[in-house]
Parts: sequence; structure tokens; C-alpha cells
Amino acid sequence: MNYFAENIKTLRKEKNLTQPELAKALHVSNGMISFWENGKYEPTATNIIIVANYFNISIDELLLTEL
Repeated sequence: MNYFAENIKTLRKEKNLTQPELAKALHVSNGMISFWENGKYEPTATNIIIVANYFNISIDELLLTEL
């Protein structure tokens, strides 16, 4: 199961952010958020760290558990 895809979508919605708003905050393209949420692309290690830090969760929580 791709926990990252589900978790980033859940976290984004919990903060009432649109995909473009999250993309701007993370300094990635709007399309990249969509690709991540749909499991089309895996994030780089650097982007995993950025996402985890942005949402103030551990990398393990982001990648290995269902939030």
C-alpha cells in the first residue's frame, strides 16, 4: 500500500489546503501534488523530508502508517 499518497492527501485536507496552495508551500509544481496523491510518482528523499517537516510528522508516520 502506498501510505504516502493517502497520507499527503489526508494531511492536506486536514489543513484545508488546495493542491496549488500545498505545492506553493513545498516549492513544487501543482501537478506534482496531484501525481503524489494519485500514486503516479514517488517523491524524492528530499521531498519526503520537506513534506514531513511541513506537516510536523515523522518520516516513518508519513511513509509507513495510515493516518
